[in-house]
Amino acid sequence: MKIAIFPGDGIGPEVIAEAKRVLEALSLPQLSLFEGDVGGIAYRRHGMPLPQETLEMARAADAALFGAVGDPACDELPREHRPEQAILSLRSELGLFANLRPAAGYPGLEDMSSLKPEVARGIDLLVVRELNGDVYFGEKGERAGEGGREGWDAMSYNETEVRRIAHIGFQAAQKRRKRLTSVDKANVLETSRIWRETVIEVAREYPDVQLDHMYVDNAAMQMVRSPGQFDVILTGNLFGDILSDQASACVGSIGLLASASLGERRTEFGTFGLYEPIHGSAPDIAGEGKANPVAAILSLAMLLRHSLGRESDAGRIERAVAQVVASDVRGADLGGTASTGEIGDAVLGALAAVS
Repeated sequence: MKIAIFPGDGIGPEVIAEAKRVLEALSLPQLSLFEGDVGGIAYRRHGMPLPQETLEMARAADAALFGAVGDPACDELPREHRPEQAILSLRSELGLFANLRPAAGYPGLEDMSSLKPEVARGIDLLVVRELNGDVYFGEKGERAGEGGREGWDAMSYNETEVRRIAHIGFQAAQKRRKRLTSVDKANVLETSRIWRETVIEVAREYPDVQLDHMYVDNAAMQMVRSPGQFDVILTGNLFGDILSDQASACVGSIGLLASASLGERRTEFGTFGLYEPIHGSAPDIAGEGKANPVAAILSLAMLLRHSLGRESDAGRIERAVAQVVASDVRGADLGGTASTGEIGDAVLGALAAVS
């Protein structure tokens, strides 16, 4: 089993170090780890945010574990050299079109949520976000306009792109509570009209899943008003980016949420995927030992489940994390004083005690 590890920038190396400790504690047979540079650190070392050798390392692996990218020192670089291009290029080059972002509340953390405790208890949803289209990958540029410089970004989806992510969403719903909410802005966007019509077509293949539609502005409101109504949220790249981060605030901390980016490539063990915490590089606390590594550790659990077929190990990690989150070992993001390493130690201790 080959895992490529890309720590990246800011707090990325710190949280990935704790995930690696958990992985090593599992003592998996015939496991090989390879580490590569991405983001700002890659630009400084190689002159580009995604070196060819890093890309080839990912292509040769069964899965990739990613930390974070983002470095304020690179903000004035041309777009193609900025750290964020590393993750966008990996998703595109590796055909990773489906992003799974689960969000569920933990007992005892209700008071950390921005919602009322009785509302926060109902959170248990999965955002299925399309990754390879929308404004992030559409044509873009700058031109002269009557009001001065004008930036433009093209939003687009074709039926094939929508159809393949819709299948992922419906299949995920079949494994959960069999409800899917497709989020769009079909009342004003042609892109969303194509999205909605295609999702309706795909829904005919999944008669056991209840489908409803919601405009993105209403979805954002409903997520803070009544998040328990959602099971699977299916949406595009831009809306999914925003709504999944909003879900983290509803849970209590962005440091608790993991993600999986999947494509169609199959390996000997499962589906190739890239796994990462949804938080950013947090340069303001980098190197201070304040970052919460739970999201990175849970990303590792998703890697084991989806790409290596090791459901038992994934479940052990998730149960260990749940024990730690329910304890008084909490980082600053959850109102505690525990360091990154201390949280990692607690997860390792719990892991040894759970079966």
